[in-house]
Amino acid sequence: MANFIDRRLNPKGKSLANRQRFIRRARAEIKEAVQKSLKDRTVSDFAKDQKISIPTKSTKEPRFRLDPSAGGENERVLPGNKDFVEGDQIKKPRQGEGQGRGKDASTSGDFEDDFSFTLSQDEILDIFFEDLELPNLVKTALKEIKVYSWRRAGFTTSGSPTQINLVRTMRNSFGRRLAMRRPKEEEIDALRERVTALRCGATPDAEKRELIAELEEEIARLEHRRKWVPFLDPVDVRFNAFEQQPIPTSQAVMFCLMDVSGSMGEREKDLAKRFFMLLHLFLRRRYERLDVVFIRHTHDAQEVDEHTFFYSRQSGGTIVSTALEEMKKIVAERYATGEWNIYAAQASDGYTQTGDASRCVDLLNQDLMPICQYYAYIEILDEREMEVFSSDESGAELWRAYRTVAKQWKNFATKRIAKPQDIFPVFRELFAKETAAAEAKA
Repeated sequence: MANFIDRRLNPKGKSLANRQRFIRRARAEIKEAVQKSLKDRTVSDFAKDQKISIPTKSTKEPRFRLDPSAGGENERVLPGNKDFVEGDQIKKPRQGEGQGRGKDASTSGDFEDDFSFTLSQDEILDIFFEDLELPNLVKTALKEIKVYSWRRAGFTTSGSPTQINLVRTMRNSFGRRLAMRRPKEEEIDALRERVTALRCGATPDAEKRELIAELEEEIARLEHRRKWVPFLDPVDVRFNAFEQQPIPTSQAVMFCLMDVSGSMGEREKDLAKRFFMLLHLFLRRRYERLDVVFIRHTHDAQEVDEHTFFYSRQSGGTIVSTALEEMKKIVAERYATGEWNIYAAQASDGYTQTGDASRCVDLLNQDLMPICQYYAYIEILDEREMEVFSSDESGAELWRAYRTVAKQWKNFATKRIAKPQDIFPVFRELFAKETAAAEAKA
């Protein structure tokens, strides 16, 4: 069997290609390890590289080996052998009794060898967000906007030297030379050899001199014709042509509604901010053409910028319906429902003024849900409340009211969060792709 050894120098960036190839091969194990590692991490950890471990078996590359059970003879040289002679049969040690790998190979107890490596922030985000999307994202209107992409548009006779198409250029050159019957170099060389042969030997007579003159005249004519029909002419050159093509896009807007009233303690506000930070990171990474509207509310609601939304310490009373009214007003002013896909995510502790929950239900059923592609409500509880409200039908007034909306609208989702470890599973469940979610339910 021939062995081939590649001694070429490694090209620049080969380690990056090998790294990406390894991530693709062990993607299932890496994805599972990423999900486990995120359970005890905060959203701010996304800005850092993370070290994860996967089973060593996932790092093995497939290779061809001889099957020992297929028969035939197999000879080996065992260095350091003092106990066996030719013809002796050596028993294979059972798993765990030798000094190799195995769950019982170590005196420290059962374990499995792991392969540890560090993933960059971009790689972590790609793996975490790869099967997430905004549900029910449809193209409600293909609005003409100034977004273009470059696409191939055949060939052109002018362009940048870096865009020259050698194959098409040489094809044109060959076709032109063939059509214009450009003499070949072999034909001229054959005539020159004939002239040389005639001149060799005895002094040529008059007939030979006449023939030599004719041949030399033919050679001069062919060389002149070769110069007149060049090998490569400017008319042969072709360049790759590209043109800008407008891209029809669907526009989407995400409304982030957060309760910052006095009933929301620092722990509840911190959990809500972590959820919205993760949502904001997901939206900005996956969707370029997307507007994000931040609305904070106490007894009054107002649209704020990103910094104020996450870091302001404003507090006050609690009237949840003000946030929904503010969202309704902004939609009417800036986001025509025929041109925009509208999404909303709301976070609250579930407490509001008496009677305000029914006002929220009316706003959702009559004004917001008919125009929303998806609405997610996150309720922030403490761990004791999670135990008390173990059923989805039990909870504070706002939760019970929102459950009636969820039963009426399939695009309305409600979830609860009690600790930081709940954020990532809830987020993935809310924004899982429809195909993946359907498979999980089945």
